[in-house]
Amino acid sequence: MKLYKTTYIALFIFSAGFSSLKAQEVIPPEKIISSEIEVIRPYKPILAEAVKLRRSPDLDNLKTYKAKFSYSPTDRKLELNTDIQKLQAQQLADERAAILINNYVRGGFGNLSTFLAEGYVGIGKDEALQTGAFFKHFSQAGKLNKQNENKQQLSIFGRSIGDKATLNGRLNYERHGLFFYGIDELNPLLNQNPENQTLNFIELEGEIINRFSTDENALSYAAKANIYFFNDKFDAKEQLLSLSAYLNKRIRDFNIGLAAATEIGNTKGFNTKISNNLLRLNPYLKLQASGVKVTAGINFVQEFGESSITRMFPSITADFTLIPDFLQLFGEIKGDVNRNSLKNFTDENPFLNSNIHIKNSVEKLSISAGIKGTGGPGFGYKARFYSKKITDMPLFVNNFNKFNKFDVTYDFGDMKLFGLEGELSVQVSDNLKWTGKVNMEDYTPASEKESYFKPQLRISSNFLYIINKKLTFSADVAMQDDSKAKVYLANEIPPGSMVYPPKPNFNNEKVVNIKGFVDLGVGADYKINPKFAAFVKINNLLNTNYSKYLYYRLNGLNAFGGITYSF
Repeated sequence: MKLYKTTYIALFIFSAGFSSLKAQEVIPPEKIISSEIEVIRPYKPILAEAVKLRRSPDLDNLKTYKAKFSYSPTDRKLELNTDIQKLQAQQLADERAAILINNYVRGGFGNLSTFLAEGYVGIGKDEALQTGAFFKHFSQAGKLNKQNENKQQLSIFGRSIGDKATLNGRLNYERHGLFFYGIDELNPLLNQNPENQTLNFIELEGEIINRFSTDENALSYAAKANIYFFNDKFDAKEQLLSLSAYLNKRIRDFNIGLAAATEIGNTKGFNTKISNNLLRLNPYLKLQASGVKVTAGINFVQEFGESSITRMFPSITADFTLIPDFLQLFGEIKGDVNRNSLKNFTDENPFLNSNIHIKNSVEKLSISAGIKGTGGPGFGYKARFYSKKITDMPLFVNNFNKFNKFDVTYDFGDMKLFGLEGELSVQVSDNLKWTGKVNMEDYTPASEKESYFKPQLRISSNFLYIINKKLTFSADVAMQDDSKAKVYLANEIPPGSMVYPPKPNFNNEKVVNIKGFVDLGVGADYKINPKFAAFVKINNLLNTNYSKYLYYRLNGLNAFGGITYSF
């Protein structure tokens, strides 16, 4: 039995060794490396015995906190208020004061020796107290012989706005320098050395106006005083003192008032002296109700000085609102005496002769009526007709001996005038605006052949377009129909005669036609920054050599530009 066991064990060992020899490669000794065999088995952690920490508070060490209170009961009556309480508006923060730039100076140059200097200065920001000064100089030299002209203007003003009245004061000075450069195209050698003329005007004015009151029985008043002195280089002088006052008592829808004015002055030449004074009294009664305004009164005029005449005229105006803000119907019937003066004549025609005869014109009856209103935001219109009968209407005529100077004659008798007037204003937006005006007039002279230098058609228009905050474009146009002028063929004033002006003698005069014209002007302003701006202006863009008065051709194309500084 042992032998069996021994035999089997020996065979098992032998077979195992044989298999091992057969499967294992023989590795040289130098390639034998040591290796580590890691046996992996499930990990069984071993926890240490837990130790508990005592963190519970000590309940035996407690202190009780007792707050101290104090009571003060208020004895207040219980009110039951069911009214709606007024809401208190939240006060806004103070607005930052705007930086006002009201003052400016401007200068510019252009062709035709054009020079412009202009400035304005206002003192103080107080709205109740305003003072300021304005100055302007403009000069130009045309292409004709001595076609030079220059104008200066200086104005100083002040205004005080009180609780009950407003005070205004103003001092003006104007100077106009020019030459009698008129040229007769048929006789160009007649005026080779034109005479120089200088017109000076100084004016002082004061005014007081009461503040508006909402009281239905309020008393309104105003008073104004004006005095001026005028002279030229040829010893012509004129002084005028003008006083006017206004008083109005309101009684609900009615107004009772009185307007009074007086003009006292005289005009002197080197051998003439004329005094034509006026006193006006205009009592009236006015009804102002819803949509209706009617004023009825009498215009009492007393002439004194060279002649003493008393006249009375009606003074009636009416305004009816048919469609509020859209359509109004208005009318007027009145009469008056117009005081002619050397200052008014030279403002219209500066090429005036010496020793001008001055007399008043009487507007016997003037009737006008029309409509006005708006057609929506930015659109306004006005249209009216008028008819006048004027006695001794002044007219300009060329002097026989000095063709380039104008005398003043009067249309002896009652001249009749019928006219139509229309105005239109369109504002598409804040950046685009257009206005236009047209006048058509038909004159029926009393003793003259024509109403000289009175065109039958006049049109004016203005266009403004603000392209952006910096650039603005403008354009204007003036159109005028043909007019007539009178030329003397013989001297109608006998030597030594004191009768002037003479009545017309058609055998010694002829009528000359003056062509109409179209004057187109354009301009642009560019704002460089809040203080500096550039401008350019072009006049008579069509370059037409037209005339307003016989023998006086105006300048052609004129362009100038410059810089404006605001502060």
